[in-house]
Amino acid sequence: MRTTVRNMAAPLSDADIATGAAALMPSLVDQVVRLARVPSVATAGFPAEPLLEARTLVVDDLRAAGVEHVDELLLDGMTAPTVLADVPGPPGAPTVLVYTHYDVVPAGDEALWSSPPFEPVVTADRVVGRGVADSKANIAAITGALRLYGGRPPVTLRIVLEGHEEFGSVFEEHPRRSPQTYAADAIVVADVGSVRPGRPTLTIGLRGSVTVTVEARTLASDKHSGQFGGAAPDARTALVRALASLHDAHGALVVPGLRRDPWTGTSYTDDEFRELAEVLPGTPLVGDGDLGSRIWSGPAVTIIGFDAPPTTAPLNAVASTAKAVLNLRVHPAQPALEAGEALAAHLRAQQPFGIPLDVTVGEAGDGILTPTGGPAFRAAERALAAAWGEPPGTMALGGSIPIVMAFHEAQPDAEKVLFGASDGYSNMHGPDERLLLDELQRTVVAMATFWREMASTPEEPSP
Repeated sequence: MRTTVRNMAAPLSDADIATGAAALMPSLVDQVVRLARVPSVATAGFPAEPLLEARTLVVDDLRAAGVEHVDELLLDGMTAPTVLADVPGPPGAPTVLVYTHYDVVPAGDEALWSSPPFEPVVTADRVVGRGVADSKANIAAITGALRLYGGRPPVTLRIVLEGHEEFGSVFEEHPRRSPQTYAADAIVVADVGSVRPGRPTLTIGLRGSVTVTVEARTLASDKHSGQFGGAAPDARTALVRALASLHDAHGALVVPGLRRDPWTGTSYTDDEFRELAEVLPGTPLVGDGDLGSRIWSGPAVTIIGFDAPPTTAPLNAVASTAKAVLNLRVHPAQPALEAGEALAAHLRAQQPFGIPLDVTVGEAGDGILTPTGGPAFRAAERALAAAWGEPPGTMALGGSIPIVMAFHEAQPDAEKVLFGASDGYSNMHGPDERLLLDELQRTVVAMATFWREMASTPEEPSP
């Protein structure tokens, strides 16, 4: 079938982009530092003023990069708005939506940091500070790529910068309610990074997540363990026995109905994973099969809550009730509710000591497995190869990014491409979060190159 090529201005060459990105680095590092000095935490108990200050800074950065049209979306329940910026491309150019966020998680225990978390420290190869990798660097990469084009990119851009990503917000519902606001040929989610420094990686999968609550009730009230223990059924013991049925002796999940596939993309080595997870010496990893299927393309159950007296205040009593909350991570392509019901059915079938369990499936969010053969994915492969000097690998994330699924439901035909400036060793959400300057520079190159490659992608003519 005959194709046409979209009209665009003379594109920047690989050399133009690489040289330009290198020249921009001092100002981009300053931008990251300026943004990371602001403790823009968007959750209860933290002041709103820093979050709004961060909003103002990112708007200023967009305007300095040549963006003329900047709007804001402030929904009920949001402290700070989502910034929406539009940059027109040449006539007939494709539309690329680029998303990241300007809020951060709290610093945590500042005693664990080598420097104050909101006073970023710049050394020869990195910046250390809360939010530098997640996700102030990606804001700098987006504006840096815009600056390379003098504010006139070869594609039409819609830039979405959220202020409530880390703790969830009503914004996740907006793409579903207003899908045309997010219409695009490709959606870039710049809230991820490479598997390790120097190894370009495209994220193609995100596991889903579902909460399951399980409760055992055995007595009308707690009873003295000396007087009743041994015959009166202890609810905590029953619940522990049921929870133990979820895994085999090697820690592999044995719940029927949970999808798991081998992982064939880029992955960590066992030693890398041990280092990243800070597994104590002599402690084995759990589960079986390849590491990628355990953390990315297979399920995982974690007990995230358990009602019991603390060890500092033990109680000599047979427990009348016991409750646990489980977090189930789900294969990217399995519906989260389906997986949650499979886990619930397994638990209901246990009846430890003949005691029935009350099991409920709670909040669920589906994962996503993005296609890898479309024109935007191929453009991203070329862009990352140009930036890092080698073909990119593919990885997944064990956690979920709800906005990706929201964009997918709003714009199912738009390709979703996930890459960014962080890497597996960035220590995001932990002490001494860091950004490697080389990864930032290469991300600017990748972003600018991706826009160029998208602009030159053939399209089918209108019938």
